[in-house]
Amino acid sequence: MRFAVLGLGEAGAALARDLVAAGAEVAGYDPATGGPPGVREAAGAGEAVAGAAVVLSVNSAAVAERLAAQAMPAAPPGSVWADLNTAPPAAKERLAGLAERHRLEFADVALLAAVPPRGLATPSLACGPGARTYAEAVRPLGGSVELLDAPPGAAAARKLIRSTVMKGFAAAILESLAAARAAGCEQWVRAGLDEQLGAEWVERLVTGSARHAARRTAEMDAAAELLRTLGVVPRVTEAARDVLAALAAGG
Repeated sequence: MRFAVLGLGEAGAALARDLVAAGAEVAGYDPATGGPPGVREAAGAGEAVAGAAVVLSVNSAAVAERLAAQAMPAAPPGSVWADLNTAPPAAKERLAGLAERHRLEFADVALLAAVPPRGLATPSLACGPGARTYAEAVRPLGGSVELLDAPPGAAAARKLIRSTVMKGFAAAILESLAAARAAGCEQWVRAGLDEQLGAEWVERLVTGSARHAARRTAEMDAAAELLRTLGVVPRVTEAARDVLAALAAGG
């Protein structure tokens, strides 16, 4: 089976690497970086998706729609366009409409954990008309997909709702460590957090927040927007967004 991976950053590269290791033929495109060994690097998104049975869009919500508009005309009719980006439900709905116009099966796929080091085995939730086909394509290769009987946008909404907890945890830990640093007891506070929550998890929250601050700021903006549509005041969500925005600005 032929796959295309659009976006070869940390997550996309890990997924592409596992697909190749499982025996799949993989074409990839990323204007900023090359792909892992075994991935055929395309000169453009359209070239990457030509002939692919399944397309994995793993770039960012900010560019996903523009890239889809450019590349979908080159994808074979009937192929699956799986959007794995964290985006508002409305964005997933627009992508689904665009895919339908190009006779593609759209899958809204929400990755529910950090992709490295799990790669293709990262737990995910998928919905939309192409969700089952997507699951049937990646499960034999090691993919972990739970199907949600719902229209596009539902998987994205569930991930955003859950993200309020995870990013809120991260913001609280970062603020606590900043206060401990100012008070001269950072090592003591960090040791306690590591013991109670797990050193690996705390480190992932701290380093991941810094590394992906800009993307996660946008994610929390989307989460806050969703919560407001649900009638929930996004106090913690907006606070987490502000912490991430400060990190993205170099704070």
